[in-house]
Amino acid sequence: MDTSKKLKRRLAAAFLALLLALLAMVTATFAWYIYNTRAHTTNVHMAAGASATLQISNTYEGAYGSAAVLEAFVGYLNPVSTNRILGGFQKVLGFTDGSENQPKLVANLFGESQNSDYYKTSLYIRTNGEKTNVYLSDIGYEDSSSDNPISTAIRVGLVPHKPGKDQPEAAEYIFEINEGKNPEAEYNTATGKEGYVLDSSKDDGTTLPFTPYTSKNFCSYDQENGEVILQENSLALFSVEGGDQGAFGQPVQVDIYIWLEGCDEDCTRNLCSMTLRNLALSFAGTEI
Repeated sequence: MDTSKKLKRRLAAAFLALLLALLAMVTATFAWYIYNTRAHTTNVHMAAGASATLQISNTYEGAYGSAAVLEAFVGYLNPVSTNRILGGFQKVLGFTDGSENQPKLVANLFGESQNSDYYKTSLYIRTNGEKTNVYLSDIGYEDSSSDNPISTAIRVGLVPHKPGKDQPEAAEYIFEINEGKNPEAEYNTATGKEGYVLDSSKDDGTTLPFTPYTSKNFCSYDQENGEVILQENSLALFSVEGGDQGAFGQPVQVDIYIWLEGCDEDCTRNLCSMTLRNLALSFAGTEI
């Protein structure tokens, strides 16, 4: 009987130690966040009066139309950081106690990220008209909480390829989708400062200044009359061109990345139970 009681006490103590260890791990690392696209659509538009058609699909040889459904993703976004998508993402592997004028815990150890840490899918856009420049006209999103907006730390990356199937990447663009601030924003790395991200060419936690694109770089699309208006800073992402005699030309693959920028001062603990309920991209095209 005594042996049985001792065994039970040891098991209870071991369980308690494990629980305390888990609690310590939870409080000493970034929280995990959930993102679910839940079949949200991505739209494309053309300027009013244009004879050409701009179409989109979520597969290269699939059905094209004015809208496509983003590939479903139900999972966890682990805060990662990069100044260059094609250079890869890094995530926090360890923390240290912050010194004076720093948070209590400061990220200090970084490692290579896994594909499961962020969301990636691809879209395909084509036209049957003259050469057409394609712009973003909107990034729509919905936070699960307006008091703790996870969108303030979300980045959307677009990587267009050269026209055709299985072609190499041609460029990349990183957008900040919400220029507002998380009310509990606090910078969390020991080096660098606000507006800095991890240098993708190094693995020692080196940060460097980086300015993402914003809604200032969109074009304007009037839904009532279908007019596309270019603003001073409208950014042409890529161009598409039709084939002979009004046929559709080669589609352009656009890889879409969505991630939590872990070096963003907005990426803090109050977002740990928040979600980005939806996100939708809208493109618009104007013939050159």
